[in-house]
Amino acid sequence: MGIPLPRARAIWCGGALILLAALSACTTDDVMSLRPDVDVGAQTAAVPARGLQSLVPSNPMMAAYPRLETPAAPTLTMSADDIACRRDLQKLGVQFRSLAPIDDGGACRIDFPVEVSAIGRVQMKPAATLSCEMAATFARWTRKELVPSARWRYLSGVKTIHQGSSYSCRNIRGSRGKPSQHSVGNALDIMRIELNNGKDIDVRKPGWFAFRQRGFLNTVRADGCDYFTTVLGPGYDYDHRNHFHFDIMPRKNGYVACK
Repeated sequence: MGIPLPRARAIWCGGALILLAALSACTTDDVMSLRPDVDVGAQTAAVPARGLQSLVPSNPMMAAYPRLETPAAPTLTMSADDIACRRDLQKLGVQFRSLAPIDDGGACRIDFPVEVSAIGRVQMKPAATLSCEMAATFARWTRKELVPSARWRYLSGVKTIHQGSSYSCRNIRGSRGKPSQHSVGNALDIMRIELNNGKDIDVRKPGWFAFRQRGFLNTVRADGCDYFTTVLGPGYDYDHRNHFHFDIMPRKNGYVACK
């Protein structure tokens, strides 16, 4: 038997009223507006602020943050020296990739940066963003001084160089606005050196009876003065208590700051 017509109409009208009430309760603001529990803002820890930063000469935390790469500028043309430098990197066995030009304002810029991830079999962690000239200089020091010294002292090759800071837009601490060599990609800070035999050598000043480690660190630090124009490390000041700072800052008369 079918439902009488008056009763069917009443049921249909009741259902329509319920559906209309449900739709009116569900507004577009509830559906389309996403309201996260935590407001992370326009900038997160993974995207550092651009522009100059007032930091100590070496801040290991800077290396952990990826940066936003600036789109390549079509007006820049790589010089013959930069082209030749990249050939040198290949001859030295450097694993690298070319990055887009960096221009963070002021003195913070590298026209043709490279990202170095390894020198031969020696890994660089994290990968270092450098000028090509600094990358080539550091590669020569690694191959000719660091690796042979490790084999001589520890009978082992070098597995990984742990760096704390490569390119970073900042001033030298206490310099009244003088840009750090990190801001042009001409500096690199080394925190630890890991060997193939499992030995992990911290650059911090070793203990009194760590004769082999002390000799190794003293040797590679002194040999660095033949490659870099600035070599600073533990004992120089508090800021350099836990790392070697190497840079190729140009100076008059070929002066080298080796301390």
